[in-house]
Amino acid sequence: MTDPEIQAAIHDMGRRARAASRELVKLSTEQKNTILLAMADEIQAREATILEENAKDLARAAENGLSKAMLDRLTLDAKRLAAVAQAVREVATLPDPVGEVLTEWTRPNGLHITKKRVPIGVIGIIFESRPNVTTDAASLCFKTGNATLLRGGSEAIHSNVALAAALQAGGERAGLPADSVQLIPFTDRASVEHMARMDQHLDLIIPRGGKGLIEKVVATARMPVIKHYDGVCHVYVAADADLQMAADIIVNSKTQKPGVCNALETILVHRDIAAVFYPLIGQRLSAAGVEMHADAEAQSLLGVASVPATEQDWSTEWLDLVLSARTVSGLDEAITHINQYGSHHTDSIITADRAAAERFQHEVDSAVVLHNASTRFNDGGEFGFGAEIGISTDKLHARGPMGLAELCSYKYLVDGSGQVRG
Repeated sequence: MTDPEIQAAIHDMGRRARAASRELVKLSTEQKNTILLAMADEIQAREATILEENAKDLARAAENGLSKAMLDRLTLDAKRLAAVAQAVREVATLPDPVGEVLTEWTRPNGLHITKKRVPIGVIGIIFESRPNVTTDAASLCFKTGNATLLRGGSEAIHSNVALAAALQAGGERAGLPADSVQLIPFTDRASVEHMARMDQHLDLIIPRGGKGLIEKVVATARMPVIKHYDGVCHVYVAADADLQMAADIIVNSKTQKPGVCNALETILVHRDIAAVFYPLIGQRLSAAGVEMHADAEAQSLLGVASVPATEQDWSTEWLDLVLSARTVSGLDEAITHINQYGSHHTDSIITADRAAAERFQHEVDSAVVLHNASTRFNDGGEFGFGAEIGISTDKLHARGPMGLAELCSYKYLVDGSGQVRG
């Protein structure tokens, strides 16, 4: 197809999504839950077709030389597909935030004002690689009464199309309005630009992927964007920290799943405990296969091989078994370092001093700031949200793990008895 034809097709999908959004607001929570269960059933009913389409993606990915890790992210089998369906069922069990009264009050003139959660409308989601994002994003957006326009990466296009078709077909049989879940079948970068410019149809766009994709969407979008950006996450070990606790937290934060946005990337160690703590953590990280990029003081104390840290290392999201280490003079220097080099994602302090922890949590400008806990807890499931659309590094309107509530807006309902303004 030519670029004008692609643009016309995407705009038509946006128009139809807008029409669907006006029907979605009429559904009750019970109706939405019934539809979600039907979606999950249809995913499993189409297992053979979905796995056949996934095999096409895997074959092309292998031909293109994708890494073993990327191939694993793309792979669906019967067990993983059952988990995908189960995740949709779990969304049906979550409390519905739509219609929740946030606050209400009565004015002296008798006007009663209610602030209530409502759907955003039409949400565009641009993502890369993992096919389960198709079902996660669509089911969460649908639960909150939003129509969804999805645009996945080329690596998983066959899988994504098959999954989106299952969601819409299964849902429609249970009462889902037509065009509530649509997946753009074009994977060229121009389709991202067309999507980002059609503010007459999309109320919000959420890019999930690499830095290049996010920057392109931010530069192009005519509607609000919620970014899920870099995770340059820190752990600061204070002078009074329980060193064994600190080591356990650091190892977990770095090695439990190093390729995710809430994995640890830099440790900051108070100078007063450096001579004791660095050998301890150095041995444990080395045993876990972690490569250290350390400042001169840390290098001299780690007791294991390390690489001299560069200025660029302090702002690098490694997404691998690599960790930066810097020695600091205290809380002030740790906070300054994090606010300068971090990505406002997830940071943690290890200390027995509650006042110091409170100051760290207050002054570090990040979406999630922890005390005596692993950075890996910045997660919707771990927060009790049941599911998440991602982790926002923005401040408006969502920050941190985005659950169902963050996929809603609100409006004011004003009830009077004939009041007029004088």
